[in-house]
Amino acid sequence: MLESFDINWTGVLLPSLVLVLGFFSYKVLQKFFDLSKNKNTNVVLQKQLTNIVFILLLIIIFVIVLPIKDSLKNQIIALIGIVLSASIALSSATFLGNIMAGIWLRSVRNFRLGDFVEVKGMFGRVSGRGLLHTELQSIDRDLITLPNLFLATNPVTVMHSDGTIISTQLSLGYDVDHTVIEPLLIKAAEKAELDKPFVYIDSLGDYSIVYKVHGLAKDLKTTLSARSQLNRCVLDELHQAGIEIVSPTFMNQRQVNEHTFIPKERNHSHANKTKSNKSESPEDVIFDKADKAGKLDEMKLQQEELRERMDKTKEAIKHAENEEVEQDLKASYEKLKAREEKLTEILSAKSEEISREGKES
Repeated sequence: MLESFDINWTGVLLPSLVLVLGFFSYKVLQKFFDLSKNKNTNVVLQKQLTNIVFILLLIIIFVIVLPIKDSLKNQIIALIGIVLSASIALSSATFLGNIMAGIWLRSVRNFRLGDFVEVKGMFGRVSGRGLLHTELQSIDRDLITLPNLFLATNPVTVMHSDGTIISTQLSLGYDVDHTVIEPLLIKAAEKAELDKPFVYIDSLGDYSIVYKVHGLAKDLKTTLSARSQLNRCVLDELHQAGIEIVSPTFMNQRQVNEHTFIPKERNHSHANKTKSNKSESPEDVIFDKADKAGKLDEMKLQQEELRERMDKTKEAIKHAENEEVEQDLKASYEKLKAREEKLTEILSAKSEEISREGKES
């Protein structure tokens, strides 16, 4: 009777051992990614891909060591292959396509966290990047989630890191000579603190000339404010020069004894007060999450540099010429280590804060 309960312990032990080792290996893998999450900006993508490959390999190894016939093993592995192939085929246009697009975007590195980008009329700052999507923070402070496949198949405009050209256009009548208008527009761009300003005569209409003034804005974080400031300076310069910015056909509608429509000169104290009230840039509110994400990315690069310096210092300690030099190097290493640990704590807290921002219920 006891013989009927005879169990092949060798056949049971090996699959159990594979599961136990797989479980602990998975835990070690997650621990590794948790420790290195602040070192590599692509760690989320790497973690997700690694987990998928690891679990798939674990399933295949588990099937191989099962105490069953080889023909049955082959059938199970073939079934796994068929299911995997069918899943890939069914989702290749979306899921797999977004994964491949995400990998491609990371390899191209045409933009990073905090950059200003525009795609298909959508403009904003990059506030997050994942395996399947990229997140933008729009000029309305809202968060836009774009599939990576969408970014890979559409032209993406990224603002140049050294500055971008901003412009504004206006139409004026033929009664004012362009040699008078162009210097005024150049002066307005200079007052708006734009570099290398220039003016185009954009078009010649039936009743007016369209002028377009351009200038280089070097501070990308304040481009929205810079456009508004340029418009403000254009108004001030033209009004101070006695030039009206109204349609020429407006003259046919006047019934106010030829009064000019130019605002009276502002009180200087009021103007200074207005400037002082605008010390805080609107971009600080509009792109708050994207700004934090950009700063976090920079801090990760700083941490990577710290770790490289730590490795070099550790190597130098091994080859120290004497004990005094060795002690100095050790003291320097401890300072670097303390800075790196403090930075790790800050990065961990900031990363969690940014990931929750805008998504809380």
